[in-house]
Amino acid sequence: MDFLRARGLRYKAIDEVDLGASSDEVYLRANVKAPRMAGALVKVFVWFLELPIFGRILIYFLKRQNLIHKLVSFAELQESPLYVPMHPYDDAVEKEVKCVKSNLSPPEQVKQAMDCLQSSQNMKHIPDLSFRHWTIADYSRAYLSGELTPRMVADRLINAVRESSSSELQMGFYINFDAEDILRQAVKSTIRYERGEPLSVLDGVPIAIKDEIDCLPYPTTGGTTWMHKVRPCKDDACCVKRLRLCGAILMGKTNMHELGAGTSGINPHYGSTRNPHDPQRVAGGSSSGSAAVVAAGLCPAALGVDGGGSVRMPAALCGVVGFKPSFGCVSHSGVLPLNWTVGMVGILAGTVEDALVVYAAICEASVSDQSTAKPPKLCFPLLKSPVLISDITLAKYGEWFNDCTEEIRVCCTQALAKLQKKYSWKIIEVTVPEIEVIRLAHYVTIGSECSTSIACLLDKINREELGWDARVALPVYGSFSSREYLNAQRIRNRQLQFHKRIFSQADVIVTPTTGVTAYEIKNDVLQTGELDYVNGAALVRFQIAGNFLGLPAVTVPVGYDKSGLPIGLQFIGKPWGDSMLIHIAYAMQEVCISEYKKPEVYYDILSG
Repeated sequence: MDFLRARGLRYKAIDEVDLGASSDEVYLRANVKAPRMAGALVKVFVWFLELPIFGRILIYFLKRQNLIHKLVSFAELQESPLYVPMHPYDDAVEKEVKCVKSNLSPPEQVKQAMDCLQSSQNMKHIPDLSFRHWTIADYSRAYLSGELTPRMVADRLINAVRESSSSELQMGFYINFDAEDILRQAVKSTIRYERGEPLSVLDGVPIAIKDEIDCLPYPTTGGTTWMHKVRPCKDDACCVKRLRLCGAILMGKTNMHELGAGTSGINPHYGSTRNPHDPQRVAGGSSSGSAAVVAAGLCPAALGVDGGGSVRMPAALCGVVGFKPSFGCVSHSGVLPLNWTVGMVGILAGTVEDALVVYAAICEASVSDQSTAKPPKLCFPLLKSPVLISDITLAKYGEWFNDCTEEIRVCCTQALAKLQKKYSWKIIEVTVPEIEVIRLAHYVTIGSECSTSIACLLDKINREELGWDARVALPVYGSFSSREYLNAQRIRNRQLQFHKRIFSQADVIVTPTTGVTAYEIKNDVLQTGELDYVNGAALVRFQIAGNFLGLPAVTVPVGYDKSGLPIGLQFIGKPWGDSMLIHIAYAMQEVCISEYKKPEVYYDILSG
């Protein structure tokens, strides 16, 4: 097919690219050329796609039409490949942080984090709160006072989960949920409180786990019907072990997009996760269930995995905080190896403070990796209001920032203006070049890694066990050549150099979190899933750098559209700049929290 081959783009040398506000770099919007498909149409498309010869030709033209050939496959680049985004730690002096020793246990790390929150955890100092999520500290205070016990809370939670799964609601929050196991954990926690010996502030606090992360006694399905048959769960993931050491009640395995290969959270096997703010809308993917249970009040926090915005995207759509730490901060041991170099365990929480507490529990003070010359220090931000970091500089790329719906653009612009007014932080205009290029390079990377990681497992199952949308994704993933993968890694290196130059002028990059708010779940998707690459590209538009470059990133709720659907604002930080990022997220939350709204589906667990 060489005669059909698209001519690849020849990229400028890095030092020839102007990153200033007046740059002549052209902003390329997502060039998605694929119709929405669901129901019978998806089945017909899969039939054509799986034909031995015709399927290869079809994939070839799909890649060409969507500019993968021009921008990635046959591109001409000068950069060498960067395979793993593990950044050296430069030991820079951080402001308003508490650095902890490298040999602390998870409960000790949580204690250190709580010491950073002691004057701000109680939100009563914020006037006119129309709604707020119950926090980890609220649960702990209720237990310590004797007002409630973990066993009482567990009973309420079990009833609430059963109600959410009823035929009337069908919220699709969980894939697996074991009431007996939850009660066993709750009884043990209750006994510890009766003895005055809670393990940490997390003791007895419900935390949900995405079904991409090993957590006994549950199988790990990855949103499939077959993964647990060929890859049995034999132990807790490292991050889950650390939560257990803190006494958290692990509340089952949350729903997710099959194999994490989608942005909607629609799963034909376990039911589509529905958005608590409007059950007729998507929750976002792939960590859909984890975002939804937090938004619905069933847990103050949950774990997800973020390979392409899969924590931040559903967090924004469901109106909660989503935090993806720097690459390497959290062990990936015991997590399905679907994407080695872009995926990271992340945290979904009702508040920035709770995201910090869970982060303290699951992160490790030293990262063992041969590519890091010096282990990074573990530091927690001092969120003792009103003391916050001064002299913050935020970078904003106007054309990229505005590439969203008008309601999102206005809401995020107003939120940023309020933040700037309150803290007098500086905003500079920059150019982040080749936004669409990095999206496609990331797609080649995550697709190649997913396809390779499960290839031996797929040989053990019948193709019919896959969902229809997964059967579309996997042939495309498997079509990427070594040249395409290597060019994607050269683009990764190129983008890292651009971002380093931007971070030499600014502390963070600010964007909306998604380009659209939660869209409607149509009836034709329930059995087959959905192919909607236009909405998918809009949902991931602002999130790729965090994964592809290993940067920390966080989304904070900042408002709603006219339909009452949540809107998130995202901050992307420097490598190992997690503490500063949490500082900024906390400041943004303080500005917007008085306007937060209770979701349509919400369980007030602590009030009964």
